[in-house]
Amino acid sequence: MAHVFAAPAATVLPVADSADTVPVRRIYCVGRNYNDHVIEMGGMPGREPPFFFQKPADALVLDGDFPYPPGSSNVHHEVELVVALQSGGKDIPPGAAGQHIYGYAVGIDMTRRDLQAEAKRAGRPWEVAKAFDHSAPVSEITPAAEIGILRSAGISLSVNGVQRQNSNISEMIWSVPEIISELSKLFALHAGDIIFTGTPQGVGPVQIGDVLSARIEGVGEINLRVCKPS
Repeated sequence: MAHVFAAPAATVLPVADSADTVPVRRIYCVGRNYNDHVIEMGGMPGREPPFFFQKPADALVLDGDFPYPPGSSNVHHEVELVVALQSGGKDIPPGAAGQHIYGYAVGIDMTRRDLQAEAKRAGRPWEVAKAFDHSAPVSEITPAAEIGILRSAGISLSVNGVQRQNSNISEMIWSVPEIISELSKLFALHAGDIIFTGTPQGVGPVQIGDVLSARIEGVGEINLRVCKPS
């Protein structure tokens, strides 16, 4: 049996300082995982159960250009720690979650904030706000074998050299092992799944011509230029 047209190219992320790549299966994202960001978005801080959404695997972007998406005039940056899984399962205990982590990366959850606000008001899903083309810039992956299980690391993002976001992943409401555990109660996780783990305060708009630089200590960085859509 043959495909009736060519299959899409596999989506992969490069491994830092290596010729190896990580095949990407799914992209999961966690919302509201830093109290300071919850507050800036008008919410009430606290440890409510995490909620999740997804982006398509082909929304990934590496260093380079981020085309400003159509249909929006208010696109925001959200820097996040990204976790890549090397194995998975269901109902994973937090204490066993670390063995499923292959490595870490720096991600930017690009968001059509105006369309997200409309969706919230109407009680509709967020796909048009979160899952558009090029909405998931991610750096090279740094293997956990090189840096261990991350519990504390500075996370920051600047626009045109001016810092906008600056925090520490230790400020997460739900830790990485807890996120993996909670997510595995809802989905069967597999090798190649990657998880955006939430953003700290300081999110804000980008404009065509802006240069974004996001960094997590010990993990890496990603640099983007916002450009006109092709």
